[in-house]
Amino acid sequence: MNPSPHAQHTTRHGTRKRTGGERTWPAVSVVMPVLNEQRHLTDSVRRIMSQDYPGEMELVLAVGPSRDRTEEIARGLAGEDPRVVVVANPTGRTPQGLNIAIKASQYSIIVRVDGHSLLPPDYVRAAVETMEETGADNVGGIMAAEGVTPFEKAVARAMTSRIGVGNARFHTGGEAGEVETVYLGTFRRSALERVGGYDETFTRAQDWEMNHRIRQTGGRIFFTPRMRVTYRPRPNLRALAKQYFHTGRWRRVVGREHQGTLNLRYLAPPIAVVAMTAGVVAGAFGFWPGWILPAGYAAAMVGGAAVEGRGLPPSAWIRLPLVFATMHVTWGIGFLTSPPRLGQPNPAKPGDPIV
Repeated sequence: MNPSPHAQHTTRHGTRKRTGGERTWPAVSVVMPVLNEQRHLTDSVRRIMSQDYPGEMELVLAVGPSRDRTEEIARGLAGEDPRVVVVANPTGRTPQGLNIAIKASQYSIIVRVDGHSLLPPDYVRAAVETMEETGADNVGGIMAAEGVTPFEKAVARAMTSRIGVGNARFHTGGEAGEVETVYLGTFRRSALERVGGYDETFTRAQDWEMNHRIRQTGGRIFFTPRMRVTYRPRPNLRALAKQYFHTGRWRRVVGREHQGTLNLRYLAPPIAVVAMTAGVVAGAFGFWPGWILPAGYAAAMVGGAAVEGRGLPPSAWIRLPLVFATMHVTWGIGFLTSPPRLGQPNPAKPGDPIV
């Protein structure tokens, strides 16, 4: 995308814009924290830089200390396109990377993207149009999980199913409207500055926590199905379990930090874990009706997979009950075992483990 000869250039964080037809489009900064993303980074960046968007764009990559070729690939992409900027994220953690990238960016609209997300060509255009039409501080769309292997296809179906993840519109779709949170998000810089950026103590659930603070300060979060991002699921059972375990742990931290934000959707997995554990213990001590709880849950997952798995190849369908159970149980265990100290200020240092 080459700048038009009629482009208008103003100050940093200002209104650098150019015209598309008779309309003036605001300049946009895309920010992406990346760590160990050599598998998807090139495709993700090229999808961003080929957006069908008439305004100016830049991409800031906050690169963590990766164990693969991520940094080499990122710098190669920056060498190919001057709109791509690489900055260092020494801790490798997501909220720190986001804050570093936002600080290094130029423009008043900030589009957050992950290194394994693939944007459709009209994503940025849809975000800007929705933001201008609604006046929202943050707009986002659907986390459209798509798998390649049979296991990934099962996870993708679970992540877009009410049985798997509840009724969050950014997972399952729905009508446009105000919501508590969205996937990724396109922000007004003024809103991010108003709330002080991402809370760097939240290594997970930072999106939900950030959107809560925006809403608490009078901002609006808006969902639109026009914005649809292809998401690549975790490739194996261990990685999926780790993802949902830590998500559950950090969602409880958000609940402790912001009282009154937990609802049944978040409490259902830990309740299920407690109920099944109680049933197993009761059954083991001779109270046979106790086995009804874990057996009933297993039957529900198989029945749910039969309904939700329609259209999947058999190799993915047979994995779906196990995927459902892994997501629910590890999330619930993570929630129940979340230590009180988690989320307390403890500045990350280079080389610290990333959970």
